[in-house]
Amino acid sequence: QPEIVRIVGIAALQLRCLPVGRAAGNHHAIARLESANELTHLDDDALSALRRRSVGFVFQSFNLMPTMDAADNVRLPIELDGRRTSREEEEWVATLLARLGLRDRWSHRPGELSGGQQQRVAIARALVTRPSVVFADEPTGNLDRCSGTEVMDLLVAATQEYGQAIMLVTHDPGVAARADRVVFLADGQVAHQLAGPASRA
Repeated sequence: QPEIVRIVGIAALQLRCLPVGRAAGNHHAIARLESANELTHLDDDALSALRRRSVGFVFQSFNLMPTMDAADNVRLPIELDGRRTSREEEEWVATLLARLGLRDRWSHRPGELSGGQQQRVAIARALVTRPSVVFADEPTGNLDRCSGTEVMDLLVAATQEYGQAIMLVTHDPGVAARADRVVFLADGQVAHQLAGPASRA
């Protein structure tokens, strides 16, 4: 479902494990990412392919490749899938970098970028494959207020225009206010959920 979901009661490190983590009894913690893909029936190779193609991650520590420029870092998920970027994908890379204010930084390596610029590259990388779900750990944590608003505008647009679901952990009240739904976890299980501020606006 295309929406922004804030997750409460989970450590940031656990966030990246949600879509593919195995719980007791060797079952997957989340049963489905897409209606046609039941995770409990996928082997490790199929799970790896699913992660590459259907899941995006935004890490608080960026995890950019230091020897690659911004554009190549954004292209990386496509190349890890064993293929070269198409013309349409190159246009999408350029669109993402432009919308995130990096039009004149695409040839810069991470060491030549500010922390906020590196975070925006990481967000573009998470969105480049148009994944079904994006898991974001403090996506605006290293950005100023204006840049953070622009990033959240892009994530909201991802749900509205591209049908993506965004699941995030944040302590920023401004980001939390953009959530459509809030899910509370306890001991790895959904304990409670309620409509987020955005859905009540």
